[in-house]
Formats: sequence, C-alpha cells, structure tokens
Amino acid sequence: MTATLARSLHWRLLAGAAAAILLALCAAWLFMTLLFERHIERRLQDELARDGRRLVAALSLDADGAPSVDPVPMDPRLLTPAGGYYWQVSSDAGAARSRSLWDGDLSQPPAPPTGDDWRMRRSEGPFGEEVSLLERAVVPDADGPQVLVQLAQDRAPLAAARREFGRELALFLLALWLVLSLAAWLQVRLGLRPLGHIRGDLAALRASASARLPEARLREIQPLTDAINALADARERDLELARHRAADLAHGLKTPLSAIAAQSRRARESGAEQAADGIDRGIAAIRRTIDAELARARAASLRGAPGGDADLRTVAERLVTVIEHTDKGGELAFAIDIPAGLRLAVPADVLSEILGAVLENAARHARRQVRIAAAPVAEGTVLTIEDDGPGFTPGSLETMLARGGRLDESGPGSGLGLSIARELAEAGGGRLALSSSSLGGALVRIDWRAA
Repeated sequence: MTATLARSLHWRLLAGAAAAILLALCAAWLFMTLLFERHIERRLQDELARDGRRLVAALSLDADGAPSVDPVPMDPRLLTPAGGYYWQVSSDAGAARSRSLWDGDLSQPPAPPTGDDWRMRRSEGPFGEEVSLLERAVVPDADGPQVLVQLAQDRAPLAAARREFGRELALFLLALWLVLSLAAWLQVRLGLRPLGHIRGDLAALRASASARLPEARLREIQPLTDAINALADARERDLELARHRAADLAHGLKTPLSAIAAQSRRARESGAEQAADGIDRGIAAIRRTIDAELARARAASLRGAPGGDADLRTVAERLVTVIEHTDKGGELAFAIDIPAGLRLAVPADVLSEILGAVLENAARHARRQVRIAAAPVAEGTVLTIEDDGPGFTPGSLETMLARGGRLDESGPGSGLGLSIARELAEAGGGRLALSSSSLGGALVRIDWRAA
C-alpha cells in the first residue's frame, strides 16, 4: 500500500501540501511566541519605568546623603517579603529598599548606568530566582551624590505566561493545520478532476480508433490532450495502412492461386489425380487463410466504428433460404424463433457474415434440424444457434475456443469459420461462446451488449 501511495499523484501532492503547511505553522509558532515574549517584556519595562518615575519623584536625601522614599509605593507585592516585586534606591551613604526585599538586596551593576534612560537587564534575584531588573542613575540634588534607582520583578510569571500562550497557540495552529490540510485535499481533488475526465475520454479512445479527446476545459491540460490526439491520429493511420496492406496482399494472392488451380485441372486431365488432389487441398487451405485475413481486416475496421441497425429475423431468414438451396441444407429442417422487429446495432452485412459462418457450420454437422432463436434481455440480446449433430467433446471444446484456433477444420466449407465469426462478433460488441445443445449437438450463443 505504501508503494501505491508513493506512486499516486493525488497523495504526493496532498502529503507535500500538508508537510509544507506544517512547517510554515511551526515557524509561525516559534516567531509568534518570541514576539509574545518581547511584547510582555516591553509591557513589563513600561510598568517598571512608571513605578521608577514615582520612586524618583518621592526620592530625597538626608544630610549624610543617604536616600529615602516618601511616600513608598503601596503595591501589595512590595509589602510582602519575597513577593516577587522589589525596589531599591542606593548611594554611597546608604540604601532604601522595599519591604519585599526583607534582608536581601538587588545586585549592583558591573558598571553604573549612564544617560537619562532606564536600562533593562536580567539578573539573579534576592532569593535565588531570576528577575528582570530596571535601573537608572539619578542625581536628586545638583550638589548631591548619585543615586541608583532599581526595580526588579520575578520572571517566573512571565515564563508561565509564555508557556501557556505557546500551548494554546499550538492547539490553535494544530486545528488550523487540519483545516488547511482539508482545504489542500479539496484543492488537489478539484485540481486533478480534469485528469479523471481525460481518463474517461481515453476509454472511448481505446474503444474506437476514430475517437478523439475533446478540447480540454483547462488551458494547462490542452497540450496533453493535443499530444494524445496526435498519437491517436498516428495510430489510426498505421492501422488503416496495415488493413490496406493485408487486403492488398490477400487480393494479390488470388491471381497466382487461379493460375495454380488451372495447373491442377491440367494435371487432373493428364491423369495425375493424386497430385491434383494435393494441389487442390493446398489451394483450399490458402483460400481459407485469405478469407480469414480479409475477415479479420473487416473486424479490425469494425471496432469502434459507428453501429448499424440490422433486423435480426430478416437476416436470419435470408441466410436460411440460401443454405436450404444447398445439397446438405435441403435435407435439414430449420426453425427460426426470433421476434419480429428485433434489431441489433450492427451493420447488416457484418451480421450476415457472422450468422452465415455459424449457420454453415451447423448445417454441415447437423443430422436433421437446426434451431435459431433470439430474445431481448436486460443486458442486450441473446442469439443461439443449435443443431442435433455430434457436438463437441469436453476436451475439444477448450481447444476450439483457444485464441487463433480454427473451429471448422474437420470438414470442408467455404465459410469464415467459427473463429472468424467470434472475432467479428467481438468487434461488433458481442461475445460468442460454445456449449452443448439440448438437441444433442453444438450450441453457439452470441450475447450482444445493449447499446
């Protein structure tokens, strides 16, 4: 099954689309979580800077230069020891800090910040946690010392928010991947549907050498349609040429055969009866082969050609009338059970060739009667020809049905033979089968498909 899927254009396109969408959504998840993290860090920096400005506004220095803050910010986290939110102002003379620091302090920067902007960095917190620390150096009094203002917040809530956002985003993108994969499946189905139409048109092209693919509905498929039609044109030309050559060869052999037949007559007149008989048998075999090849050429031209319209009873009655005027046919009783008006979508001359070969074979082997019957069925029409002759042995039936085998070698006859009748029937949309008749002889059954 894996090999079948690997060779399927539908599944390869679908798998490629699903994989590409998955990779794109994974990249989207990564960048969106990074953007979310940067966003919440900027929000945190803005909040810390706002509180930092309040600290600077409430900052004062005593006579020794030690900083103090009054009033202190009243955030509950600042009043709870190890509350996760801390502030500290420090100078060389001392430091003031939030209650949440308790007996800890914030780390000092390796180099004091400069400029008028707040600086954000990550640092180890007073209780071993990682914190985001915002700091700035200010000079409250023109002639006073420099004071370092620091605010810090535990990064654990930020990491938890990032994980939660990433998890919910992953679930959303997974659902989005399923929806987009379904849309890709629908797109592939709709995109490959014209190829399915071409497959149906190719069935008609396979059945008829003269059929051609219609103009493609899509511009991208038109070159493929044109190439297939060009190939069909070349095939039809080759078939037509092969049929003409076969017919020319068969007709070209008739003149030499006539000359050989004349030589056979002269040999017989001169008393060489045995040699003349051998020549006549060879001539008869060659003529049967020629007739068979002409019939096969006729069958090849019949395949895929537009159907005819033949009255089955009329054709059968005309053939029976001809056979009844032969020596063997005049001794037989023919029964025709075919409804009046029953028609077949087969040219009348082709139907005559098929029934003529079958009836000739039945008349040659029948003892007293031949029965012809036909009836319409759901699948089309069933035609049966049976006789009361010796019939078939179980072993010979399979041999006679072999492809290319002749079914009438046991006796003389000028008909095409059952093998040629079978080829003509199949070319005209029918199917010929042999079995034993209730009369004791052979039964030939031809099933014609409904048009």
